[in-house]
Amino acid sequence: MQTFHGCWPALLTPYTPDDHVNLSVLRDLVDYQLGKGVAGLYICGSTGEGAFQSTQERLTIAETVLERVNGRVPVIVHVGASALNESTRLARHAAEIGAAGISSIAPPVVYDLRGVAPFLERIAAAAPALPFLPYLFGGVRDSLALMKDLAHIPNFVGTKYFGANMHELSQIAAFRTDNWTVFSGMDEQAVLGLMYGAHGVIGSTLNFMPGVYLKIAEDLRAGDADRALDYQQRANRVTRVMLAQGFAGSMRAALSRLGFEVGAPRLPNPPLSEHQRSILFVQLAETDFDELAAL
Repeated sequence: MQTFHGCWPALLTPYTPDDHVNLSVLRDLVDYQLGKGVAGLYICGSTGEGAFQSTQERLTIAETVLERVNGRVPVIVHVGASALNESTRLARHAAEIGAAGISSIAPPVVYDLRGVAPFLERIAAAAPALPFLPYLFGGVRDSLALMKDLAHIPNFVGTKYFGANMHELSQIAAFRTDNWTVFSGMDEQAVLGLMYGAHGVIGSTLNFMPGVYLKIAEDLRAGDADRALDYQQRANRVTRVMLAQGFAGSMRAALSRLGFEVGAPRLPNPPLSEHQRSILFVQLAETDFDELAAL
């Protein structure tokens, strides 16, 4: 079963001013990412706001991205939802349209942790021919224990790990030696995730500066950890500015700076006010944003 590597944007979903999915701009974002040389696309995750979209919107997004990509890079579709039947529908659809894999968060409301593994197992079983990579986000269960509980699933071939615990990430990366992919999901620690054994990076800030993460991975492969760390620190200065103003709104403002009108985020992610946007752009100009975005 296919394994994965490299730097993947957690693709943002653009909206029109009246809050419909903007398919035209979505296609433009796909083209932009492919032009930057990304290794794949991860869609409808937390950055893509899949949790705030209807199932029909998510089906349409997946179809649009897969059609635009046209087999040039693999696409992993995040299919996690509160309702298990919606997740399984999204998983089956991903298989039907040619996705390279599926992913899912753990159920967002859990009264008994023993139900997490069976929930994920049902999703994996809905698309048995596709690699299944659960999204470890939020820490509802001990991650290594969950890996063991999922190990019997035939198409369970890895995970996206969103966390700062590099020791835990290294243990997950070493959980299997064959047919195994671990993506580091915390942008601010991408260099460490790769050094601790991750096979690739999936992140939000790759939407507007994917090239810097490609440079990080390239420098690590060349044995130049100091240069990779320098790129990471420069990217983190951009990320800190955006976090200070509100990350979801800042990501969209950053893309507008690059010419992509992606609209406002959906609540509960608040948009930036005009005052916040003004501050953001002044502060971004004081970082290496323009240079890093141009890579």
